[in-house]
Amino acid sequence: MFLGIDVGTTSVKAALVDDRLRIVATASADYPTTFVRPAWVEQDPEDWWRATLAALATLTKSAPDVLSSVAGISVTAQAPTLLALDSSGAPLRPALIWMDRRADSESAILSTLIDSNEYQRNSGNRLDPFFVAPKLLWLKEHEPEVLGRTQVFLQVNGFIAYRLTGAISMDESHASLLGLLDVRTGGWLADVVAAVGVDPATFPVSSAATDVIGHVTMDAAEATGLARGTLVVAGTVDSAAAALEVGVVRLGMAAEMTGTSTVVVLPTAEPAARPEFITMRSAIPDQWLCLAAMVATGASLSWLKDVTPAGKSLTALTDAAAGVPAGAGGVVFLPYMMGERSPIWDTTARGAFVGLHLGSGVPELTRAVLEGVAFALRHNLEIAAEAGFHPKALRSTGAPAASDVWCQIKADVTGVPIHRMRGPTGAAYGSAIIAAWGTGDAGLVGEILDAPGAVDREFVPDPRNAQLYGDLFHIFRNTYLHLKEGFVALTQLQSRDKT
Repeated sequence: MFLGIDVGTTSVKAALVDDRLRIVATASADYPTTFVRPAWVEQDPEDWWRATLAALATLTKSAPDVLSSVAGISVTAQAPTLLALDSSGAPLRPALIWMDRRADSESAILSTLIDSNEYQRNSGNRLDPFFVAPKLLWLKEHEPEVLGRTQVFLQVNGFIAYRLTGAISMDESHASLLGLLDVRTGGWLADVVAAVGVDPATFPVSSAATDVIGHVTMDAAEATGLARGTLVVAGTVDSAAAALEVGVVRLGMAAEMTGTSTVVVLPTAEPAARPEFITMRSAIPDQWLCLAAMVATGASLSWLKDVTPAGKSLTALTDAAAGVPAGAGGVVFLPYMMGERSPIWDTTARGAFVGLHLGSGVPELTRAVLEGVAFALRHNLEIAAEAGFHPKALRSTGAPAASDVWCQIKADVTGVPIHRMRGPTGAAYGSAIIAAWGTGDAGLVGEILDAPGAVDREFVPDPRNAQLYGDLFHIFRNTYLHLKEGFVALTQLQSRDKT
């Protein structure tokens, strides 16, 4: 068997597959996120490890010895992350996860030290606090003692792999999101490394996703139930693994994975280097991914559930929203609850309901959230079209894909059919594929990659809603533009209150 572990933004998910890559069992375990202040988001790396152990323990409940049959393991994860370890391998501080945007001013400082356009061409990505480079400069300026004690910087999956094997590693996909490497040569960008004040030796040499980086140690075997010596491969970023899960492995295909956030995955032969999007190495050799990454899509719906009367599940909310006609009763929602990445890249952007009236109830607000996320998705797809991406369908995965009403709204708003994949497990299954690829039958994996993928249901755009959603999308875009200065002013007021 093969084990895929995915450390997401809110939970660890594990998928166990057999030698035909059929799912045997899945499990998950949640962990907390600390919102230190607006745009400051941290997690305790020890929580990732505890949740990993909990998920693996759940896998063994029905078959106590099942993990001893695992031949290979892959770990995928949220990305990118600033995680500093000391000489003993212990975290020096909580990790700054991808959602953390405290390094906004450091991004501005870097833009005065290096040419932003040249940096975009060389690194494949923009200067933004999403990436590791500005976070490193923040660490240098605000916590120099931590930087001075740092022996190695890891990514989330590298930390779990370290706990399993004792080996220090980083995969190519995570490496491409550091903001420190030249996407054309793979070498370090010397001017950027100097500006952020780090020694390249504090980063592991990167490996391909399927490269074996170590073996399960005796201590890890005792803690997990895995067999000592089990092979562990480098793994990849969650979105790259999810692309494998839904079979988006060739040019012209596309996927949208929604959990806490939403990422649209577009395979490409060369680094796209578009300022609106993220450029990242694929788990597939000689392929890159263009990612349209939003911040708080599923999180916006979870937030609404938390602030509405207790007892309402997400399913109950979306079911009620299905009874509200398209247009949410005239309410438009901006899903920028933690700033936004693609395509506007605005740390100060915030969520907003516009058009509220006394007849607006929870079902209308829920429908507005579902439509607002779909409008943000459409915004990214329109820019992707300008860059030459014209997918004929979007393969959909992640827990929110189970919502028929949300899938239909996405199809109606974007004008692109949504193909919900059968039995989606997210990146954990893609991670298991990588484990099999690196340690098992490569020919079998080739068959899986050549397969068309199992579509559960196709949601076709309803032409009756096209004009309405076109008009609402125009309002959606203009609303943000009109509120943009106000968002900046609110952020400045909050910052002043914290000082």
